[in-house]
Order: sequence, then C-alpha cells, then structure tokens
Amino acid sequence: MKRRGFLAAGCAGCLAVGVARAQGAWQMPARLARPEAGSEEGGLWSLMDREETKLRRSPFALRDEKLTAYVQDLACRLAADHCPDVRVHLVRTPLFNASMAPNGMMQVWTGLMLRADNEAQLAAVLGHEIGHYLQRHSVERLRDAKARSAFGQFIGLFGLVGAVGQIGMLAGQFAYGREHEREADAIGVALMARAGYDAAEAARVWENLRLEIRERPDGGYANPLFATHPPAEERMAHLAELARAAPGGQAHEARWRTHLQPFLHEWLDDEVKRGQHEESIALLTRLVARSPETAEYLWARGEVFRLRAVGGDLDLAIADYLNALAAGNAPPEAHRGLGFIYKARNDAARARASFQRYLDAAPQAPDSAMIKSYLEELRT
Repeated sequence: MKRRGFLAAGCAGCLAVGVARAQGAWQMPARLARPEAGSEEGGLWSLMDREETKLRRSPFALRDEKLTAYVQDLACRLAADHCPDVRVHLVRTPLFNASMAPNGMMQVWTGLMLRADNEAQLAAVLGHEIGHYLQRHSVERLRDAKARSAFGQFIGLFGLVGAVGQIGMLAGQFAYGREHEREADAIGVALMARAGYDAAEAARVWENLRLEIRERPDGGYANPLFATHPPAEERMAHLAELARAAPGGQAHEARWRTHLQPFLHEWLDDEVKRGQHEESIALLTRLVARSPETAEYLWARGEVFRLRAVGGDLDLAIADYLNALAAGNAPPEAHRGLGFIYKARNDAARARASFQRYLDAAPQAPDSAMIKSYLEELRT
C-alpha cells in the first residue's frame, strides 16, 4: 500500500520498543468489513452513511480541498491500512472536538485545529478517535442507546442535527466508559509514535485545555470533548506515562502553522463570537505568549476584552489593538475596535481617525455603511 512507508520513518529501535509498551498486547486489526445490512451494526452503518451525506451538504462543512487533503493525509498516517476506510470532514464550529463514526466518517472541528499548537497535537486527538473506531467502541454505545430508547439522540452525536450547542449535553449521556477511554488513549499514543510524532504532545493538549476550563466562572464543562472524557488531570497523567514509553518523534509545528495561516482570521473571529470570554482570553493569552509576533492573536484578544468590558478591559483592549498594529500585518478590524472604544469614550478625534483607517484598509467591509454613518455622526 502506498502509505505504509511512513511506519518506518522516524521510528528508531528505542521508539519501536516504546510503542510496544504503550500499546501492550494490542495489534492493529485487519480492515473492518462492512457488516451485513440486516444486522444491528449494519443498520447503524447505513444510518451513518445518510448522516455523512447530510454533512457534505451542511453549511457547517468547510470545503477547502487543500486543507482537507492535509488532514486526511494526517489521519491516514495514523490509520495505516485502514486509510481507505477513513473519510475526513472538516466542520466550521469554534468548539474543540473530533469524532469518528463506525462507518469511518471522521469529523474534525475548526475549534480543535485553532487550539492545536502543532501537527502532533492534532494527531493525538485523531489517533484517540481512530482507536475508538478500531476497537468498535461505538457499537457498544449504540447498544446502550437502544437500551435507553435514545437511539435518535445517539445518532445526533455523529451528525450535525440540531444546534451544535446541544452536542455537549447529548455527549454526556453517551460517554465512553473509562476503560474504553484509556484503551483509546493507549492506541492513539501508539499510532502517533508509529507515525513518527512526538507522543508527549498528547498530554499537552489536555494541559492547554485545562487552562481554559479553570477560567470559566461556573467551573463547568461547556465543551463536548470534556463531556465524554475523564477529568483533564487524569488524562494528562495517563498520557504522559504512555509517552514516556514511546520517546522521540516530531511535533511539526512549522508545517502546521503554514496550513493554519489562511484560516486563522476567520477561526479567531468565530472564537470571539462564541461569547465565552474567560475561556477565550485564556486561550488567546496562551497563543500570544507562544507567538507574540502574530498580530491576529493580539487583535482577537483585544476584541474579547472590548466585548467583555469589565473593569480595565477597555484599556487592555486598546493595548492589544495597538500592539497588533505595531507588529505589522494586523487585520483592519484592529482600527475598528479602537474606533468603537474611542467613540464610547467621547474621544471624537481618535474615533474618526480609527474608523477612517479601517475604511481605508477594508473599503468593501460588510459593515462599511455603518462605519460611514459613525463618521458622519462624529463630524457633527
């Protein structure tokens, strides 16, 4: 098979030993045959096929051939001989999540890709989901859903039926058991290592997400991924232990940044509009610290501060906007944000200057008519 060559790449002898320890007695199974149409599992596959057809037509679907091919290739590196059965669908929604249905339909949400620091971290989550697929854990969840007369809700976990915000609530009702999660973690780390990725990045995914969790005012878990997994602290410890048995590998941060860059602004805009200010500030502060030269991160954090507007938030927003502009290549919306704050503070001269710079930089902006009306108002 064309893609099998990756198994040898980047895997030294010590790494192979570590992989064997990480996966224990587990061995990659043969490709999963499609079940008989009249069987319980066959019926599930048929339903998933229909959900996949709906997903392809969904307005949430991100139809970018280059990015989809890149993530598909990453999934194939992990899935190895199962590559022909894995079909990646990118979904534009600001939440962190990935899922894989029994028929091989994989969803990867843009909120996950925004939060991944490198290719290895994305591989960690995808490898975990592939682990569930290879072990057919979803079939057991199906039987549980049927036993509770909740089959329709279960199917909703794999499609985009209803509001995305309801997915977290449903996921909590059909969570994998702890044994399945630990098994998927072990398989995911083994797949990462075999594909030449740094398995230590798996624990860092949860360490980063925990920073967001801790900032929520209610301490809740408003994310579907957390609804279906054990506490972050436990996951971090277990994944770190697995990674120690599989040292080596690469993170491929530069390659990941190159593919992320064309979508960074719109995904950050989605995150700002999500309205979870504390989580977003925690995320963006981490991203600014990691890449202080990236003006987009500074602009987005400034937007969140401006929209929250608590205490000294507006001063923090001004500082972020100005730093974004000083960094170069700042989005025009940084000028607009300054204009909104100066206008609210009755600083007409600065507001006019900022709004005009915004229009000069983005004359075809969707809100240009509104900004022009503000300029007229500020001149009177």
